[in-house]
Amino acid sequence: MFGEGEKDMNKQDYIALMDSLHPGFFQREYIRKLADGQSYAEMLLPLDEFEAEKYDREYDDSVFFGYFHGDVGELKEAVGRVDRDWVKLFNEGDRVYCGYVDGKAASFCLVEDMGIHQIGGRSVKIGGPGCVGTLPEYRHKGIGLTMVRNVTQILKEEGFDYSYIHFTGVAPWYEKLGYQISVSWDKKGIL
Repeated sequence: MFGEGEKDMNKQDYIALMDSLHPGFFQREYIRKLADGQSYAEMLLPLDEFEAEKYDREYDDSVFFGYFHGDVGELKEAVGRVDRDWVKLFNEGDRVYCGYVDGKAASFCLVEDMGIHQIGGRSVKIGGPGCVGTLPEYRHKGIGLTMVRNVTQILKEEGFDYSYIHFTGVAPWYEKLGYQISVSWDKKGIL
């Protein structure tokens, strides 16, 4: 359940937030070209409710987490193995957080500051992990979810009010950390 300020929010409030964060989203060509019958979600987590300890996992010394510092070409290669369309979104100087295995990026995400927006009549600071991916050989080990947990905690510590997940088809995965669907949509618009 959303926090005190969100209890009175309705679907229109969440649609307005999505429009504020992503103006003209449903007019974008790549959205109109999505497959029929596919639906996606926007997700929101009030960071005052987030407890990183809910998803604690132990790893051996070969696994660690931190900001990406290295050859952006290697990062782009890893990103391309997950989603070719995302490669152009990862650039030198971007704030990227990774899960590493044996010193190589196994999972990655952008750490995004989405700015100040209105929720329930008040101004709030929104950020979130974007373009979250894990290389196929490292999936189902908890590395990606631990990475998202860490980024969510970082945003909380930096004073963000909400963490926002945009355009996901794996809502149940994010729900493990407390994210909740604010709106669902398909290529034609809000469902």
